[in-house]
This record gives sequence, C-alpha cells and structure tokens, in this order.
Amino acid sequence: MTKETPKTGSWTTIRQQLATLEQPALLALVKELYQAAPGNRDFLHARYPPLGGGEEALEAYRRKIVEQFFPARGFGKLKLAEARKAIRDYGKATGHLAGIVELMMTYVENGARFTQEYGDIDERFYISVESVLDELAALLLGEARALYPEFQHRLAHVKQMSGGIGWGFGDHVAEVVDELKAELGGGA
Repeated sequence: MTKETPKTGSWTTIRQQLATLEQPALLALVKELYQAAPGNRDFLHARYPPLGGGEEALEAYRRKIVEQFFPARGFGKLKLAEARKAIRDYGKATGHLAGIVELMMTYVENGARFTQEYGDIDERFYISVESVLDELAALLLGEARALYPEFQHRLAHVKQMSGGIGWGFGDHVAEVVDELKAELGGGA
C-alpha cells in the first residue's frame, strides 16, 4: 500500500511548510495574520493576554454579543449566529471556563432584555436563547458547578424579566433557573 500525498490546501500540507520556517519567518506570518482580520486579532489577544489582562479579551467578545442585541446605534440586527460564534471563538482561543460561562450569561441576559424591551419576537429567537441557557445550565450543573454562586442572582433576574413572555420562553427560563436552584441551592 502506498502512502497518499496530502491534498493541496490541507492542514498537513501547510504544517509541513511551516515546519521548515525559522522563528523570525513564523513571527512575520503571525503578524500578517494578526493584521489581516479583526477575528485573528481577537483570537490572539484572547490566547495571549498581557500579564493579568485577560479581561480585555473577554470584554471584546462580550461586546460582539451585546452588539447583536443592542448596538451603539440603531436597532439590534439579531444575527444570533454571530453572537453564538463569539462564545465559541472565545472558548477555542482561551478554554477559560469562567469566561465561557460569562459570555453565555451575557447572551441569555441580552436575549431576555431584548424581548422585554421590544415585545414578542419569533420562535427562532426564543429557541436560540433557550438553547444557550440550556448549555449554560449544563455547564453549571457539571464542570462549572463552583461558578454557580457568581451567577445565581443574574439567573434570578433573567427569570424575573422573562415572566409572562410568550412562546413558552418565560416558562422555560423559570424551569431551568428553578432546576439550578434546586440542584445547587442558593437564592436564584
């Protein structure tokens, strides 16, 4: 059996070429990538924050989420996939569990606030916010259990904001928040 040649454009091909570069050439390439796209800059800032400065990167991703609901000018575009992508991108860049939970909470809070301010939205909107809340709850019931006390009051506020909202949204939020309170205790 013969060894297959890597496909052109595959990671294997690129990795082989990168492995031949000296450190100055690699740094120059990373600089070019940094300058090429805001997403690359955000990723690198999140992955390599200045000493004691991881908050700036988290805040940049938080702004991406809030911007979809409440931009500085005009009305929210509700590009929910972009807001969810910010959570995933931050997670890939840092793996920082507390930051991921914070961004999920930001998404849910802004979703609840948006529907409270603008009224009934559509099913797609509610499904998206509910699914992020469900992911958040799963983390809090699992590997992020120790973080629950930091978020319990914010969850209670989301429950309060969501009361009476249609599409079963308010009921779902109440059910999830109450389940977290029953399982983890506290005042949520």
